[in-house]
Amino acid sequence: MSGRHALPSRWEHLYREIAKFGLVGLSGFVLNLAVFNFIRSFAQWPTVRASVLATAVAIMGNYLGLRYFAYRNRGQDDRTGQRKELGLFLFFSAIGLVIENGVLFTTTYGFGWDSTLANNVCKFLGIGIATLFRFWSYRTWVFRTAGHQPERTAAVARGGAPAFPTPSVAPPEPVLNVSWETP
Repeated sequence: MSGRHALPSRWEHLYREIAKFGLVGLSGFVLNLAVFNFIRSFAQWPTVRASVLATAVAIMGNYLGLRYFAYRNRGQDDRTGQRKELGLFLFFSAIGLVIENGVLFTTTYGFGWDSTLANNVCKFLGIGIATLFRFWSYRTWVFRTAGHQPERTAAVARGGAPAFPTPSVAPPEPVLNVSWETP
């Protein structure tokens, strides 16, 4: 890819990551709202309790989607790494759950907005805010980028030094366009 319309690979990778995260998130969003409205309508649970359960169901679905679709190439090789990944995922998901349902709790019990429409709009808003946090935390802490460097990971796993790719082009020398003489 060349030319002025070509995206640098770093940005292209980020766009693909956001798209995959978005697909998983969209399915989690639909699952979250469907479970929430089902519980509110048929089980007659209080708003926030129904929302917490719906969020927990969506979190489990999202973990499967993120682990086996969006971040499948960032897998953990050993059980300890897998447990750590799941623990971090659940920790950051719990924070997202508090953010999402904190918005709903505040609007429902603080402002008294407790209609079906208000609940769904506020839940949508809470999910949006929590999604920004989740995207940042999952990609930074849970599904780390070490899996994107297979030669480095493989070398370290064999007990050797990490293999870093050698650059094909030397970086340019800095140029100073400053005159040291006074005018």
